[in-house]
Amino acid sequence: MNKEIISTPLAPQAIGTYSQAVKVGETVYLSGQIPLDPETMQVVDGDIAVHIRRVFDNLKAVADAAGGDFNDIVKLNVFLTDLSNFPIVNEIMAEYFSQPYPARAAVGVAALPKGVGVEMDGVMVLRNEYY
Repeated sequence: MNKEIISTPLAPQAIGTYSQAVKVGETVYLSGQIPLDPETMQVVDGDIAVHIRRVFDNLKAVADAAGGDFNDIVKLNVFLTDLSNFPIVNEIMAEYFSQPYPARAAVGVAALPKGVGVEMDGVMVLRNEYY
């Protein structure tokens, strides 16, 4: 198996023993992103909507670095400390994704890194020009 590590300064650098993404063949596994500003590595100021947008922006930067975009994401996992914020995720997700939407899971969790309220990860399959 040939693994390619994906990294970009346009998304927060890993704050642990992981990579921003790993590409195996045409599949890219995007690590969880929280609402960190990639320049300061601090949680962005603002409400949950601001945090959700920052998470999507971070995921987009990593997807771009891997040679794909949000149309290539086939699975998205959303982790929320407050599931009442899920309608906000849906509203903002519609700004970043178009139909057909990826498969998705939404999970309520007790806590997330740095005390944030949202984290997302995903799986992307890059389009082959011959398909």
